Amino acid sequence: REPKVRESRVDLPPFHGKEDVDAYLDWEMKVEQIFTCHQVGEERKVPLATLAFKGQAMYWWKTLVRERRLHNDPPIEYWNDLRIAMRRRHIPSYYSRELMDKLQSLQQKNMSVEEYRQRMKFYLMSAGIREEERLTIARFLSGLNFVIRDRVKLLPYRDLDDICIHDGLTNKISFTHKDRKIVFNPLTPPQVFEDKKQMKRKKKEREKRK
Repeated sequence: REPKVRESRVDLPPFHGKEDVDAYLDWEMKVEQIFTCHQVGEERKVPLATLAFKGQAMYWWKTLVRERRLHNDPPIEYWNDLRIAMRRRHIPSYYSRELMDKLQSLQQKNMSVEEYRQRMKFYLMSAGIREEERLTIARFLSGLNFVIRDRVKLLPYRDLDDICIHDGLTNKISFTHKDRKIVFNPLTPPQVFEDKKQMKRKKKEREKRK
């Protein structure tokens, strides 16, 4: 008889179910990070998540379980199904539309590459968008400043996190290509000026095509 593998203890932050979109999204993000860190199996995610419910959240969950049983609906057994149900309750439709608008119009502009990347990842997560990596990369590249975008397109990458490493202190961008490190230095004032001119010109061209 094989010895039973002991599962690691996983403690999730409590969730009280208050009407606060940011509080819910913050809780969801932390929970998914913990699930990934502890390699939690799918069969444990819903029991662990609902065990963290307190107050209004616990009352909502018990009511949902009872209603599904009365209507002969299958129980919620997977984290993604629970996440969808919680988003339906805690995230109003207008909030999702606003996030989509922000995501569609997101551009790097005065942000560092890392700030721009983190902002995009936050919008994607908050809006519940899970798209193919190539689509996310295309979205990311289209919003980069002109000079940086042309350089990034020349290099290979697997996903959004593989595109570049940004040094916030020196503002340098580094890549590893064929075991060779490539570093892009910050733009000079003339380069910044030229980049802004290019952006304005492209914006006018897009407006003319509309």
